[in-house]
Amino acid sequence: MPAYPPEEPAPLAGGAAGPAALRPLLGTVLDALAEGAAERGGPLPSGGPPRVAEDLRARLGGTLLTEHGRGPQEALHTIVSALARGAADPAEPHCAAHLHCPPLALATAADTAASAVNPSMDSWDQAPSASELEALTCAEFAALVFGEEHGDRADALVTTGGTEANQLAALLARERAGPGVRLVCGANAHHSVARAAWLLGLAPPLTVPTPAGVLTSAALSNALARGRPEEPRLVVATAGTTDTGAIDALPEIASVTAEFGVPLHVDAAYGGPLLFSPRLRGLVAGLERADTVTFDLHKLGWQPVAAGLLAVRDAGRLGSLSHRAEYLNAEDDTEAGLPDLLGRSLRTSRRPDVVKVAVTLRALGRSGLAALVERVCDAAREFARLVDDEPEFELRSVPVLSTVLFRPRGADAEKVALVRRRLLAEGRAVLGRARLEDGTWLKATLLNPHVQHSDFAALLKLVHDAVPEGSNS
Repeated sequence: MPAYPPEEPAPLAGGAAGPAALRPLLGTVLDALAEGAAERGGPLPSGGPPRVAEDLRARLGGTLLTEHGRGPQEALHTIVSALARGAADPAEPHCAAHLHCPPLALATAADTAASAVNPSMDSWDQAPSASELEALTCAEFAALVFGEEHGDRADALVTTGGTEANQLAALLARERAGPGVRLVCGANAHHSVARAAWLLGLAPPLTVPTPAGVLTSAALSNALARGRPEEPRLVVATAGTTDTGAIDALPEIASVTAEFGVPLHVDAAYGGPLLFSPRLRGLVAGLERADTVTFDLHKLGWQPVAAGLLAVRDAGRLGSLSHRAEYLNAEDDTEAGLPDLLGRSLRTSRRPDVVKVAVTLRALGRSGLAALVERVCDAAREFARLVDDEPEFELRSVPVLSTVLFRPRGADAEKVALVRRRLLAEGRAVLGRARLEDGTWLKATLLNPHVQHSDFAALLKLVHDAVPEGSNS
């Protein structure tokens, strides 16, 4: 397809003619994705940042914005193939550093449809069906967390991920208790908790030590007892830490917060989807007693970024987010029955991220999602057993979720860092790193439900071969 003639506007994705305009372009995109992945030939490109930057610029010919465009097919093929060639692809079994999932094909297809229709979720007249789909999906997630009996009172908001959800939870607490509210969290809490306090102008969180990696009820009780009784507080617990996947003692923490009359927020960005699984949901027992809960479905939900949620036990608390903009939610329109969407986010324009989530829920159901969650958690335990059986490696602990910490036996922090960076530079594997009280560990975060035993054995060989020569490990 040649460049679009200047006298004719480029075709649109929506409307009756949109699908016909999209069809050949999507074919080009799929071909370019396949070509780029084949050229990459592994979990990420080799050569590190300089090589990737050089390769990308060479493929683009030095400039993007030329006087006359090169046409849709050339632009799509060149950029998409370069993107795929230079990607760290979480669908590759040895790309396992972060809570960065390989998205489901059906969720990605749904995201394409959402982009084509392009509803903006800040007023009903921009998103009639999408706004109702969001309301239905959020209600179902609230019921998943708090139980069907709370369905009339609970609700959820769509967010860009765990960070925004945690910030919203802190904001709701501030609006309820005032600007003097103090966040109380374990040392294992996600960094977004402290950032939320900073962003909202609150005092830094009161951080409770977590020497065993989890916040305990005894440590929390002591911290709350030492605080000023008149100071309003919000306790933040974690269901699935970033470094280890550990889960705080949620039922006991909920009892402590109830005793002190302090609201509870649980950051379940990682561990929340265990609720889908009858076998694993006991690990997050106590979530239903929280006031607010963070979900992040671009982790154990296999959604393209972004796909976060904040579940709220009492939907009445969301009233503090209400905002009036005459051109979006005029009071007389609201009174006439047009849904008011502006108070469902701190953002104005926002994508219909709920579409891909709704498609996934309908396509897979509870049992299908449970099977995916159980697969990756079982895979983590299998990998951990393999590590533990190898005398040249040491396993830090049995995984709680899908995160496995290990290292070459006797490796110090410097050696772990060298191994990780060598694998990155060679394009062979993407592993994370966790600095903990007992040293520095390599981190494999397993989110690919198609991973095989052979992938684990190959990964351990890659790590073994990357150990610097002359090492005793």
